[in-house]
Amino acid sequence: MQKKFIPEWISVGVLSERTGVSVSALHFYERKGLIKSQRNTSNHRQYPKHVIRIVSLIQVAQRTGFSLEDILLEFEELPNRTRVTLEDWEALGLRWQKELDRKITQLTELKSMMTDCIGCGCLSLERCKLLNPHDELAEKGSGPRLMTE
Repeated sequence: MQKKFIPEWISVGVLSERTGVSVSALHFYERKGLIKSQRNTSNHRQYPKHVIRIVSLIQVAQRTGFSLEDILLEFEELPNRTRVTLEDWEALGLRWQKELDRKITQLTELKSMMTDCIGCGCLSLERCKLLNPHDELAEKGSGPRLMTE
């Protein structure tokens, strides 16, 4: 089977087709600074083909709970945004792995607390492990503290 030729620069339509991301989402990513294009002589957007990998990474990162702002901050740490190297990807993966481990721990704790709450029915901010762990809100005084913060 012969390999399909991909030119150095691709249109937004080709990028959409290759990544499964809508054209409007790609334009949104560009407005946010996550990807960059240039205009051809017909004033159409063209993307360097390495943007396929970047868009794919954005999708994976979003599915694992990273916001676009988080992703942009990480991309800004990459030393060379025009050609992302294997070392760049590995470093990014290690940083994200630490954050994912933290999120997994946090969600595991939340799951455990939710199990306690199902049968509790206390509706008490003094005892609630989810809304007021260790009665931390008491230190801030009386009244609807959660609504004002």
